[in-house]
Amino acid sequence: MDLTEGTQEEKVARSKKMMLWFGVGSLIMSFSALISAFIVSSKQRRDKDWLINYDLPDAFFVSVVIILLSSLTFILAKRALKQNKRKLTTTWLLATLVLGLVFVFIQFEGFKQIIQAGYNFTGPTSNITMSYIYLIAVVHILHVIAGLICIVVVIYNHFKQKYNANNILGLELAANFWHFVDLLWLVLFLFLYFFRDII
Repeated sequence: MDLTEGTQEEKVARSKKMMLWFGVGSLIMSFSALISAFIVSSKQRRDKDWLINYDLPDAFFVSVVIILLSSLTFILAKRALKQNKRKLTTTWLLATLVLGLVFVFIQFEGFKQIIQAGYNFTGPTSNITMSYIYLIAVVHILHVIAGLICIVVVIYNHFKQKYNANNILGLELAANFWHFVDLLWLVLFLFLYFFRDII
């Protein structure tokens, strides 16, 4: 496909989508580095202070369900917009925003549960395993917050009637980023859950 073909609007849309995927690629590399550091540390410190068969907080299990539901509501918002159902689009967008906020709240509840189990991020009651879990979750939360900002912008533009069935680029870009962030947490959670049994 010749990227120089098409109208100016189509070229702009292609370039914005490409920039999003470049960003997603860099995020994948960043989180891959964190996971690699986690694995290497587990091997180096296995006989020292690495926790084997650690327990993830119950809140993290709930957060997986919440964030997957938020992806579903974003899909429904996009579908409603394509059908020019503006009120329904608004409902699903607001539901996505609320679920995203609930996800962040539940993650912090997970941190409280880790602290109640006796592990802080740093200090004498810290543990390298749990510190990694804190770090991975916090870095992910930062990207969720970026996604929430995108959703707020989409909702604002939606109220300004910037989008319609033939013009959904902004919503589509935000949705793709949100789906990536959601899938990323699922992958991170599954890694942290199953890795403890194969150390």
